[in-house]
Amino acid sequence: MTKKKSKSKNNKAPEIDNKVGEDEEISSKNESDLEQKLKDAENKLLLAAADSENLRKRFEREKEDLSSYVITKFATEILSFLDNLQRALNSIDIEKSKEKDESISHFIEGIELTEKQVIEIFKKFNIEKINSLNEVFDPNLHQAMFEVEKEDMEPGYVAEVVQEGYMIGERLLRPAMVGVSKKKTQ
Repeated sequence: MTKKKSKSKNNKAPEIDNKVGEDEEISSKNESDLEQKLKDAENKLLLAAADSENLRKRFEREKEDLSSYVITKFATEILSFLDNLQRALNSIDIEKSKEKDESISHFIEGIELTEKQVIEIFKKFNIEKINSLNEVFDPNLHQAMFEVEKEDMEPGYVAEVVQEGYMIGERLLRPAMVGVSKKKTQ
């Protein structure tokens, strides 16, 4: 009987060794799976963090754009006011008018100061006049009103400015209305 017991013990020992080996193999496989899942989770976390940062930057840019361009409609209306001030100043001979009457002189100085103040406010809000005269005609910045025959100017250049154009930041607020030079016809 003792022999039978020892045989049965000997038979079970290899089974236990096989199970231990299988358990180690399963454990190793589980560790490998866990490591892979950890790497996948880490990659997903990094992608989510990058997406979040990109979204934050995009919102920041949109906020800056919005704050820069929210005054566009208001600035367009104020341009009409500035145009009228400049027309008023251009319609009179300022030097002769100032010499005639002191009250007219003060009135003209007030109009000039108001014009300067509006221009300073425009600078503060990044609204700038487009320099057009003697520049190459650019349909993105200029609106051609007529053509002018000029011998001393190459065709396609701005020869006259009827109304100044303005930019707000990098956007066109109002195109300059211009006369464009052309070749003199015979």
